Amino acid sequence: MEQSSTRSIPIFSYAMNKLPSLTRPSGADVSVAVSAFDIEQPPPISPATPPPAEPFFDPAERMPPLTDPNLVSAMRSTVSDVSQTRSILSQLGPRPDHESVDSAKARLAEIEVRLANELDEINLSEIDGEDVKKKEMEREKEIYKAVIALDELHDSYGKLLADAEAKLERIYEAAVAGYGGGEDVVEEGEEVNEEVVRILQEANRGEVERIELADRCLRFVPEAFGKIRSLVSLNLSVNQLQMVPDSIAGLENLEELNLSSNILETLPESIGLLLKLKTLDVSSNKLTALPDSICHCSSLVELNASFNKLTYLPTNIGYELVNLRRLSVELNKIRSLPSSVCEMSSLQFLDVHFNELRGLPHYIGKLTNLEHLNLSSNFSDLTELPETFGDLINLQELDLSNNQIHALPMTFGQLKNLQKLNLEENPIAIPPKEIVNSGVEAVKAFMAQRRIVLLAEEEARSKLQANEETPKGWLNRSTSWLKDSVAVVSHSVSGYMGVQEKSKLDPCLNETY
Repeated sequence: MEQSSTRSIPIFSYAMNKLPSLTRPSGADVSVAVSAFDIEQPPPISPATPPPAEPFFDPAERMPPLTDPNLVSAMRSTVSDVSQTRSILSQLGPRPDHESVDSAKARLAEIEVRLANELDEINLSEIDGEDVKKKEMEREKEIYKAVIALDELHDSYGKLLADAEAKLERIYEAAVAGYGGGEDVVEEGEEVNEEVVRILQEANRGEVERIELADRCLRFVPEAFGKIRSLVSLNLSVNQLQMVPDSIAGLENLEELNLSSNILETLPESIGLLLKLKTLDVSSNKLTALPDSICHCSSLVELNASFNKLTYLPTNIGYELVNLRRLSVELNKIRSLPSSVCEMSSLQFLDVHFNELRGLPHYIGKLTNLEHLNLSSNFSDLTELPETFGDLINLQELDLSNNQIHALPMTFGQLKNLQKLNLEENPIAIPPKEIVNSGVEAVKAFMAQRRIVLLAEEEARSKLQANEETPKGWLNRSTSWLKDSVAVVSHSVSGYMGVQEKSKLDPCLNETY
């Protein structure tokens, strides 16, 4: 049974989304109670009604297909696993972003090297300063270790949660399909193997440049595929692949690889050895991360990793994929783009809509060849754009819809080539709504004029401040000089006149004048 079919059953979809806590609703009308009852925030239980010893799950009321006792038991046990794992993840708090974790690892390695180099000197030294230095480095290590440990905990419990949720779906699918025992799975035949063998035999008889195996119900790719060194294009899309063999690294001339619409959870590190690869499509899988080695595919021109479960991109992806022109990572769970993305000088197309972006790297304006940018539907996470945004001088299409942007950056008017702009479903205050409704040219003109006005006001304030500070400074210096001069003259006059002051006028001065 397809996964989507389980989602079509409302109560199952509801249960999956509203875990972790499941308690029995009270009241006579169960159907009404189910629709009004929030199992994530159940009503308080009165002292007269003791809480159940474990999460309650009644298949007759909530999931009619679940009638087999073994299925019910397996379902309730799995629900408990999902509940506990989600609770632990909630207690851990937000997961550190991938770039921070990589930085922590790099910094930790640097400190270890420094400590190793200075170990003999520190141990032999009796100077307190060296001991303090060592303690400070140890404290710094603990901070970085804590960041790394938190990320590892999130990774471990995230995998446990994914496994538990997948198991929950398999049990229910088995129930709907009429299988008992909770874990029964019907294994399909391997008829496709004959076709794969035939293709491999043909490849061995002569040089093969293109292989099309889309939509063939393939469950695995034989290791022997890695021996077809003449292969330039390989299409394995719309299958049931759960993994790609490491032997794929042997396809040294491969330029196009399509792995879209499978059930891949990881890609092999060996994919980084495909140095001639230009197009890689891994969209519509279950990938939670791209291997760091993908950065070594320096010939990549197009990378499509949309419709996955990515939470980050490799830290160094932008430093090495300098030839990339199209990057599609929409419909993932990416919270931030690594700062190295700003080094993708060839990038023309960037789509990161339907993610969890909290902002853009400060130097995003360095992408001067970017023509199409889609940042829509990051919802409450995306609230502003950096001031360097106006440096995207070749930008032609921009989608910012369904975010929480209140004001466009002051430099927005510099986007001279911008032809399409979508600002729908944003609480935009600058520019005003009537300007936004007038179209992209009106927005650009308004923001350009606003920048001129703001810069003029800033220049006027700077001049006024300079004019106010200069006389004041001159007056302070003059006053100080005058005080010093008066003090010297007063001292001289006092010495000249002596202790007894007979007259306020100097007799010598009277004689002279």
